Amino acid sequence: MSQTLVENNMAMLPPLVEPGPPLIAEELERYSRHALMPEIGLEGQRRLRNAKVLVIGAGGLGSPALLYLAAAGVGTLGIVDDDTVELSNLQRQVIHGVHDIGRTKLESARESIAAINPGVEIVLHPVRLDSTNVLEIFAGYDVILDGADNFATRYLVNDAAALLGKPYVWGSILRFDGQVSVFWAKHGPNYRDLYPEPPAAGTVPSCAEGGVFGMLCASIGAMMVTEAVKLITGVGETLLGRLLVFDALGARWRELRIARDPEASPITELIDYGSFCGISAPGNREEADEALIGVGELADRLAARDTGAADFLLLDVREPVEFEISRIPGSVLVPLAGIKDGSALDGIPRGVPLILHCKSGVRSGQALDALRSAGYGDVVHLSGGIDAWATMA
Repeated sequence: MSQTLVENNMAMLPPLVEPGPPLIAEELERYSRHALMPEIGLEGQRRLRNAKVLVIGAGGLGSPALLYLAAAGVGTLGIVDDDTVELSNLQRQVIHGVHDIGRTKLESARESIAAINPGVEIVLHPVRLDSTNVLEIFAGYDVILDGADNFATRYLVNDAAALLGKPYVWGSILRFDGQVSVFWAKHGPNYRDLYPEPPAAGTVPSCAEGGVFGMLCASIGAMMVTEAVKLITGVGETLLGRLLVFDALGARWRELRIARDPEASPITELIDYGSFCGISAPGNREEADEALIGVGELADRLAARDTGAADFLLLDVREPVEFEISRIPGSVLVPLAGIKDGSALDGIPRGVPLILHCKSGVRSGQALDALRSAGYGDVVHLSGGIDAWATMA
């Protein structure tokens, strides 16, 4: 049998969910456009109504995914999120509105889903996923949609799904680029076959740091729902064993094959995903703590500098547009790129203590490493960045 045929058979899977009870009259009308298609039909719609789908994150990808899952008639939707709605979310997180700013994303999402389809049961999980809760949460669902925005959570989701034998649909977005695939260790590749090792901490910016083309969320989120519906109903060929890559700027989709790694170690347990992704490696903790200052200490040092009792330079290593939106008083803009390539070093004095900050602490940590490598000695950076400063203010 050819490799291509093997891969195609791997992607064509039986229905994941058994049909539920017959549809009532109102449901027949609501879902008539699905029922008219023989591939879905009434039986497929009954499978959807009987399905339990968990969505991780009610943010950029979770927003369109939740809306379309509800509209499609998925019977039970679980949502994992511990964040609140901010004004900057509304550029892409279409499940929330201006009136939701300050509310939890879970409460906002629940209202929007209920407005679309009051027949959907909504289960809220107001937690941050970790190794202590993920298996218990996942156990109650047929399929998981992973819209997480960090690598530690992505590996956690993958390993938990593998241990429980569950399929999940994964999506990722940054700037103009999106990716989507289906992983199911029981039948094909998993996320570790695509990315065996995480990138070095801080080398891949988050959407909050690198930006994201808002409409891209809808493209990738809709593809994630498409894959979930195909898994539930057994229709068509899934993306198991394939990765779709979308370049929104060039309006091009590419497809890459993903194969199981025959030499990969089996997934047998959950691990410390922070350490695995280099976020909290024990050997770096003491050194990292010494290089950090808190917002309270920065406020004290700024006050002392204003009275002439202290002297230091506060460098903002974000991009100019971020500096225009908000800034810490007394800060000087020196974007990270100029520090890393050395072009900005002539403008940074060496005989003055330096305090660096960015949005959350990732880029300032990279700037600190670059400055120390360039011979700067008295350098620290702000824990939590301007986000933490704004909370204090």
